[in-house]
Amino acid sequence: MQVILLQRVVNLGKLGETVDVKAGYGRNYLIPQGKALPATEANIAKFEARRAELEAIEAKELEVANQRAAALADVNVIMRAKAGDEGKLFGSIGTRDIADALTKSGLEVDRAEVKMPEGAFRQVGEYKVTIQLHHDISADILVTILSEDAPQADADEE
Repeated sequence: MQVILLQRVVNLGKLGETVDVKAGYGRNYLIPQGKALPATEANIAKFEARRAELEAIEAKELEVANQRAAALADVNVIMRAKAGDEGKLFGSIGTRDIADALTKSGLEVDRAEVKMPEGAFRQVGEYKVTIQLHHDISADILVTILSEDAPQADADEE
């Protein structure tokens, strides 16, 4: 099945490209999500008429992502969790916890934007976490996990 991409799709193509995809992927995901249109003559003409508008939307999203990346530049999120004597957490700190802590501190971050390829944190310590704001833009933040029993002198969240 051939589709015209209405926005950049990771590992598939950029805005305006006509690509071959499996029929189910196109029919069940790309088209309902508004990421593509079937590559028919009428849709190609409709797309060419909207190309400038779609490129402007993509440029605006890129600009917003750059501003958010600048706001996240040197952020250190300090989180407290119950931990044993060895520093092992009772539970874990995952993407939702980090996104909630950032949102609480005034930086709007969705949990899907938090990338933790090694999985949830289960140990007290400092970790570098990547926030994927756009296809091309990501920001690294520092997450410090402290035990709830530790002194609270430096427990200010940024």
